[in-house]
Formats: sequence, C-alpha cells, structure tokens
Amino acid sequence: MMRASPQGEERRMRLQAMSRTLVRATIAIGLFLHGAASLAADSEGSVLPAPARKEGDGPYSQLILRSVIVINGTGTPAFGPADIVIEGNRIVDVFPVGAPGGSKEPPNRPKLKPDGREIDLRDHYVLPGLVDMHGHIGGKEQGVPAEYVYKLWMGHGITTIRDPGCGNGIEWCVSETRRSERNEITAPRIFPYAFLTPDRPLTTPEEGRKWVRDIKAKGAVGMKCFGYRPEVLQAIFDELKKQGMRSACHHAQMDVSRVNALTTARWGLTTMEHWYGLPEALFDDRTVQNYPPDYNYFNEQDRFAQAGRLWRQAARPGSEKYEAVMKELLALDFTIDPTFTIYLASRDLMRARRADWHEQYTLPQLWDFYTPNRDNHGSFFFDWGTEDEVAWRDNYRPWMAFIDDFKNRGGRVTVGSDSGFIYQLYGFGTIQELELLREAGFHPLEVLRSATLNGAQALGAADRIGSVEPGKLADLAVLDENPVANFKVMYGTGHVRLGDDGRTHRVGGVKYTIKDGIVYDARRLLSDVRNMVAEEKRERGVSQLAQP
Repeated sequence: MMRASPQGEERRMRLQAMSRTLVRATIAIGLFLHGAASLAADSEGSVLPAPARKEGDGPYSQLILRSVIVINGTGTPAFGPADIVIEGNRIVDVFPVGAPGGSKEPPNRPKLKPDGREIDLRDHYVLPGLVDMHGHIGGKEQGVPAEYVYKLWMGHGITTIRDPGCGNGIEWCVSETRRSERNEITAPRIFPYAFLTPDRPLTTPEEGRKWVRDIKAKGAVGMKCFGYRPEVLQAIFDELKKQGMRSACHHAQMDVSRVNALTTARWGLTTMEHWYGLPEALFDDRTVQNYPPDYNYFNEQDRFAQAGRLWRQAARPGSEKYEAVMKELLALDFTIDPTFTIYLASRDLMRARRADWHEQYTLPQLWDFYTPNRDNHGSFFFDWGTEDEVAWRDNYRPWMAFIDDFKNRGGRVTVGSDSGFIYQLYGFGTIQELELLREAGFHPLEVLRSATLNGAQALGAADRIGSVEPGKLADLAVLDENPVANFKVMYGTGHVRLGDDGRTHRVGGVKYTIKDGIVYDARRLLSDVRNMVAEEKRERGVSQLAQP
C-alpha cells in the first residue's frame, strides 16, 4: 500500500520549495510527474499499483528462438539466421545456423530439450529490449493507471525504464520495482530515482549527505535534481558516489547560473537530462540567458518559448569554448540523455496533437491534461505561433549537431522519452526518440546502441541487460520487419505501406516482447490498452478526443 499524504501537506511542500527558489524547478521542470509535491499520493487520488500479471508465457527450462536475424545492440551489423537459446531467464547461446537462403544446417545446431519450447522466427529480427532512461510512470494529475503505462512500454519492446524522480512516491515506486523483478506484474524493469525535493530545505552539506542515505534506505538507486545550493549539491553528489548510487539532472533555469552541466559533470553527475545547462556551460559572451524584460519563469509559455531560443546563444562549434567544454565532458565519461521527443510539439504543435496514435491509445483524461491550461505542467500552448515554432526548429539544429558530435568523439548518448506530457505518449514517444537520433545524424545501429547497451551502461547494468549475448538476461524485442531500415515499423500503430494489391496496409509493430525469459504478445498488450481507452471513452460519453 502507498503511504497516504493529505492534500494540505502537498500544498505545504510546494510552498516550501518555492521559498528555496527551487520550486518551479520541481513543480514545472523536467517534464516530470505530478510535481515534487506528490512524493506520496493521497488516498483520494492515489495511483493504483499494477494488477497481478495475467499475461506472458514462461520462463521455460529452455526456449529457442529459431532462425532469427540478430541486432545485438553493440553496433554490430545484423546477422543471421541464428538460434537464440534461453534457459530460464538468461541467454545461454547465440548460434549461427547457416547463410540467408542457404540449405545447409550445422550438425551441432542446438537441440530442443524435453519440456522446452521453440518458436520459428525465420525472417524475424531480434534486438535487445529497449531501455528508456526517462520514463515517468503515469500519475494522478494525468489520471493514468500504472497498468496502462506499463503495457504501452512493453507493447513497444521496452523492457527497462528509469523513473527519474518517482513522482508517485519513492515507496510506491520501489514496491513496483520489486514486483516487476519478481514478474508479479506485466511491467518493464524499473530503476527508481528520487527527486531532490526534501521535506525541509537542506542548508548544510551534511544534511545533503543524510538525505542521500535516507533515500537509499527507502530503496532508491539514484537521485534526480534540478539544481540546488552549490555547496549542498556537491556534497550530495559525493555521497551518491560513496553509496554506489547514480544521478540525473535537469539543470533548471532557477539554479543554472550557479550550477550548469559542466559543474555537475565535474562533481560526478551520471546523466544530463534534456539539454538545459549545456548551452549555459557553452556561453562565451554572456553569463545568463538573454531573458526578455517581462519574462516570468512561472509562466510556462515564457519558459518554453525562450528555451527554444537558447542554443543560438551558445559558443559555436570549433570555437575555443566549445572545444574546451566538449573535451572535458568526454574526459569525464559523461552521459547525455537528450529526450528530443518531448519538445516536438514546440516545433510543430499540430503534428504532435494529431499523431496517429492518440485516438486509440490516449486516455481522455490524459488528453485533458495535455490541453492548453495554465495549471498543468507542459500544457503551455497559450498563444503558440509561427515565431515560436520557427525558433524551436532552429533550436534543434545546434542541439542535434552537438549531440552527434559528442557521440562521434566517443561520448555516451542514451534514449529517454519523458512521455506523459506535451502530447507525447508512453511507448510511442520512445520510438520517436529513435527517429530523432537518426535525424541528428546517428546511423540506425548507433541509434539502437543508444537505446539498449548505452542505457544499460549508464544504469550500471550492462553486465545483465543491453545486448543479445550469452550470459545476459533474456530481455528482447522481436519484430517481423527490419527496424534498421525503418524505425517506423516499431510503432504500435505500425507503418503504412502500399501493397502489391494496390492497397495501403499497416505493417510492423513489435510482435513479441521477452522480459526475463517470459514471452509477451506485444500486440495483445496494445490491444488491452485500446480496450482501456475505449472503455474510458464510453464511461465519459466521449466518441473522440476534442480538438481546440
């Protein structure tokens, strides 16, 4: 059960955060769930834990995926046919079984053991389960149950997520983490990180250290911050390292003039979220962003409109400052989790609002949350016009160029979606992120490495997940189309293709998601989501989602 917390206590926590100048960095920043104040959901509007698992078959004493084409997640080109042999929840062999179209079969091809299962997957592609490094589990503000979010993720081949903040409460999040570990629920693996939103302001380094020890005792494996008093935050990072924990940071404008991405990287930050804090580290002709005189950070249209004009204020590629920052980040083994997808509506609002999947997969209460509203985080399109969209399109160019350059020089880039805000939907947003990394200049195999092995490395879990190799956990995605040729075939809505019959058809979508050796019918999981949405619409008397 979740620990109850009255509404008044939530308001008190928000006001405390405001007094520390952190507030909007915790309520409105980071595209996070519910705001920092809902660290413990109240009994009236609490988020229900996922129901007991009914889906999935296995694990098996032996499971053989026959004649697959393997994309192993390391950057290696696809190869096959091969048999992937799984025993229990681990891969024990990836065995080549000839040449494409060949007739010879090796005499020592893996044999099926009694009570084992084999699946003929000729011409199917198998890749590691995706790792979403910025996956908030839905919450009461959006009105979405955990089951809905988990099935959208699993239906897209996402077998691991990091919840950067655990907005439903750290105890709730850790409980779901443990249930997922035991496969009691249909859900990805969860890495729970706690928001740096203490009940009382931390005013000394030792208080910061104690806070880290406290969240570890509750089961958190990392921390997400938005900035803080420098002397306290530096101590927090030091204590995280001592405790064997990891970290993420959205460098909010409320603190970025004192603590930017280079500052936290030097202190030991694991991953930088989004891109805030990076242009500020690259300033060479100013020390603060060029805010208009009437700018108010608590006005989200102000905040996001000006964020879309920030990258052009940074040092240019090849300049002395650019090179110095780039080289130092690389030397620090820094990881960037750009979450390009969550800002897509800023550069094309109508496209994001009219995405193929909304009508069947977006719950009406989530749609209401997205709709322009001054009280809902990320619903900031109060008067969003051409100039704002053009600025954001321009903002993406230097941002993507930096990320591609960072990757080309050996930097680690991961995949994160931050869905549940700004018209971005769980699962679908993760696949959009793959397409956006491709747009940034990544080879498709580099994209898939970012979505699998790189994420595992950033989580400190590359010994267990992130690639299709013997000894790794059997976390896999199976498709009947080639994702290297077209990431659109990974969307739950599929890809539109003109057939030989002269008609258009939807092709693709993940066929099976395998987690811990348990085989899930990914399309059935998405069907469950469609049914949830249809039932909610019936109860509300809604035939279709309202457009402005």
